[in-house]
Amino acid sequence: MGNIDFKIEPLFAEPLFRTNISSAISEEQIRFIQKLNMVSNQTNLISEDLYIFERPELASIAEAVHEALQTFAREVIGVKQTLYVTQSWSLVNPPGAGMHGHTHSNSIVSGSLYYAPLKTPAANMIFDRHRTYQQIQLRPEAEKTNIFNAPYRVVSPAQGDLILFSSDLQHLVEPNATKSDRHSIAFNSFVKGTFGDFRNVSELKL
Repeated sequence: MGNIDFKIEPLFAEPLFRTNISSAISEEQIRFIQKLNMVSNQTNLISEDLYIFERPELASIAEAVHEALQTFAREVIGVKQTLYVTQSWSLVNPPGAGMHGHTHSNSIVSGSLYYAPLKTPAANMIFDRHRTYQQIQLRPEAEKTNIFNAPYRVVSPAQGDLILFSSDLQHLVEPNATKSDRHSIAFNSFVKGTFGDFRNVSELKL
């Protein structure tokens, strides 16, 4: 087969937003979160309280998350409406525990916050580009893998990292390979504001 001239053009991109909010998190808040009542959640533990950002003790963290969500709305999505946190919860992955692949329903942007120190190796988040059943899997050869055909992307967290991503992205967490608990916070968000057009009778106020 002869060589042909071609070019690859990106059609769409899937954003992953990362910022570090360590300055908004105090040692006292870390201890407060780690003392929350936890319950079993399949392979890991989840806080009994599923609205932890409403607690006054975590006000500075909630404000930093809110600011990041507004930056995501304005600069990434490019909209004037507001993103606000709906539910928020603490997670603990004991040694050996991970989290199966999942998405977040009734949410637009979800987030993970690594508020506490992470032991090495820190269990990674893995994002899967395939949202539905695959009748046939076309896996690229290792040396041919690129941003256009990669079946998944790996994100390595660090303490203080706040990661925002589309809620419909399939993602999982690797098993915790350390001898210490892995601590994080997860949350969902939704949008509010005015949408559509008044004169075209498509206006919607949320």
